[in-house]
Amino acid sequence: MLNQRIQTFYDSSSGIWEQVWGEHMHHGFYELGEGAYKDRKQAQIDLIEELLNWSEVANLEFKGEILDVGCGIGGSSLYLAQKFPASQVTGITLSPVQANRAKARAEEFGLQSRTKFQVADALSMPFESDRFDLIWSLESGEHMPDKSKFLAECLRVLKPNGKLIFATWCHRETASKPLNINEKQHLQRIYDVYCLPFVISLSEYEAIARDLGFQDIRTVDWSKEVAPFWDRVIESAFSLKNILGVIQAGLPTIVATTSLRLMSRGYSRGLVKFGVLTAQKSS
Repeated sequence: MLNQRIQTFYDSSSGIWEQVWGEHMHHGFYELGEGAYKDRKQAQIDLIEELLNWSEVANLEFKGEILDVGCGIGGSSLYLAQKFPASQVTGITLSPVQANRAKARAEEFGLQSRTKFQVADALSMPFESDRFDLIWSLESGEHMPDKSKFLAECLRVLKPNGKLIFATWCHRETASKPLNINEKQHLQRIYDVYCLPFVISLSEYEAIARDLGFQDIRTVDWSKEVAPFWDRVIESAFSLKNILGVIQAGLPTIVATTSLRLMSRGYSRGLVKFGVLTAQKSS
């Protein structure tokens, strides 16, 4: 079962990913020329800020409930809770290890009263409809076996006029040129390593969101801006200290670490894309 595979993968690997990637288990953002010198962890913070700015949330005095779908160990959740002091943040993940680590980190930051972390399936969220003012989904959509159902659940639990900020791994657009056999094989290797069912193009996500009834839909492709991140991760992953941690984490983590170049090559050949979408629920 896919959910069990994802849980097992992150239960066993989150400790070493925290060591290698830091608290934010997602890409970093690089302006042109910054890839060679920008600190990797700063780039991850910059991605969060770029998402907030681009989706026109950063400059608002945001108040309300935030849902972080695929929260990992709470990196984005805690960042958003600190940035928006009047907010309440809930994070969900399939991994009990991640949820417990997020709770511990919330206590370290003194944010336990304004954050909550729990194990939940994003395709069947344990929340009432019309609850959240903002849904934040940063690099979790690629794990969803039913992309339409996932976005439908996001729409359901959003309040009227609530906003979705969604960033996910995609493949290139295929309207004019279908994926060839080699590209499909490359993607399948990524799926196998990172416990993904499949990815789709950004335009397909946009079409799903439109069909579901989302309003004010905007998209952007930030593939060039995030691609340098993988080279920085590769550099850090193969330090002696981190190699020992990878080995201790077990075979799936070893495979994932030794396969980091799959993503780097995917970006360089224009196959892997980093798609961003923001939209609102109608009033």
